[in-house]
Amino acid sequence: MLRKSLVILIFFIVITSSGDFALAACPSADLTGDCFVDFEDFSLMADQWLTTDPCVSDDTVYIPDGEFEMGDNLGDGESDELPVHTVSLDWFFMGRYKITNQQYSDYLNSAYYANEIKVDGGIVYASSDYSNSFPYCDTSDFNDFSQIECSGGVFSVRTKGGRDMANDPMVMVSWYGSAAYCNWRSQKEGYEPLYDPCDPNWHCDFAKKGYRLPTEAEWEYAARGGLSGKRFPWGDTISHSKANYYSLWEGGIPYYSYDVSLTEGHHPTWNDGIHPYTSPVDSFCANSYGVYGMGGNVLDWCNDWWASDYYNYSPTDNPTGPMSGTSRVIRGGCWAVVANHCRVADRHRSGSSGPGVRDRGLHGFRVVLDLN
Repeated sequence: MLRKSLVILIFFIVITSSGDFALAACPSADLTGDCFVDFEDFSLMADQWLTTDPCVSDDTVYIPDGEFEMGDNLGDGESDELPVHTVSLDWFFMGRYKITNQQYSDYLNSAYYANEIKVDGGIVYASSDYSNSFPYCDTSDFNDFSQIECSGGVFSVRTKGGRDMANDPMVMVSWYGSAAYCNWRSQKEGYEPLYDPCDPNWHCDFAKKGYRLPTEAEWEYAARGGLSGKRFPWGDTISHSKANYYSLWEGGIPYYSYDVSLTEGHHPTWNDGIHPYTSPVDSFCANSYGVYGMGGNVLDWCNDWWASDYYNYSPTDNPTGPMSGTSRVIRGGCWAVVANHCRVADRHRSGSSGPGVRDRGLHGFRVVLDLN
């Protein structure tokens, strides 16, 4: 079900540094994304007003500090989702939506103009990456799943089956390409770049203020949206009215008891016969924190290295993952996976190809703005 964001204009009376009264405007008061403006929105607005930079982009949402139970407490998952453990997080901002094809195309054009990237064989790399060790993303010249075209050094978003793909999530993007976007956006908005591309592991400096990929704990906390012990960002059942995923059926009914979709297979609205079957990033309602698309469409890259046993020794406060590894964590469901893999506790990894993988239009990302 498609919905439009409710946008209203609300004015606040604030006291300026000189002691005078002034009016301040908030362009979007529906911070929780539930189609209503209520006390919960104003509570979040007050927190955000008191703790944040007024120049924070309106495509991010404030996630309050708090504590939650991380992991699978319903017995649906694998051993890597256990044990369930308590995690405490500081507040942060998270991308309201996954980064879109248009947003990433804008980055590529800016970076190409600044001679920071190159295109070799239809794949984008940093200009300084002489050995092509850290692929950023594929263009449509290399892989048809990509919705990014490059002609004469100009990047643009394709149409797919006549449909404008600008507002669909960026796909065929690696962890490196996602981190590079974060660095670019940090510099563009006056923050510090957090990732060091000169480090083979692309170290993230959490002491700096700027954009980065979410930690795995931040991702799950934001995905849960304050709902304790639920399977999905909105509750315990899933259907094609809630998310873009593959509804697996057996014997004429959904395979999973918590999959209550009335339609079988790929989402009927977005299955146009041309891969990938992604949907615009605002196609479904947000969760209680105002974050969209945490249970389907495309997977989100996280900052953490992957370890199947990490929950056995993860710190309680603001965990950032293992110190090293070969794969990065990927979270959330996507258009091609079944209901079980859309659960908020479900964990994925980038596999043998490591952080450089760009796989069949399954991987995308969203950003976190860390101002702590």
